[in-house]
Amino acid sequence: MPCYRCGARQTDPVRGASPWKRGVHSQAQVLICPDCQHAHDLRLDTCASCGSTALICRLGEVECRTCHAVRPAERSAGPPEIPDGLADEVAAALSRVLGRLTSQS
Repeated sequence: MPCYRCGARQTDPVRGASPWKRGVHSQAQVLICPDCQHAHDLRLDTCASCGSTALICRLGEVECRTCHAVRPAERSAGPPEIPDGLADEVAAALSRVLGRLTSQS
């Protein structure tokens, strides 16, 4: 999953904790790259109880990692945006993998 702000792709991490952070933007779980974490206009969703942006979205719920408040996630009006070129990258990767599988048969 790329950074929701700049589209940077996450690479294989070195040992230890990942420098990428998770958040919730418009009711969807997103990743934030280390460079974008310094921006003041991340526009992340906040907890209605404590105002924290440390939220996670899973199984139709949004949970605050600070105060542990849980609320249902609202369904978005449309499909998530796909960053430019991502569909082409996925199609090329599938073609490579599927091509290898059929040539091995």
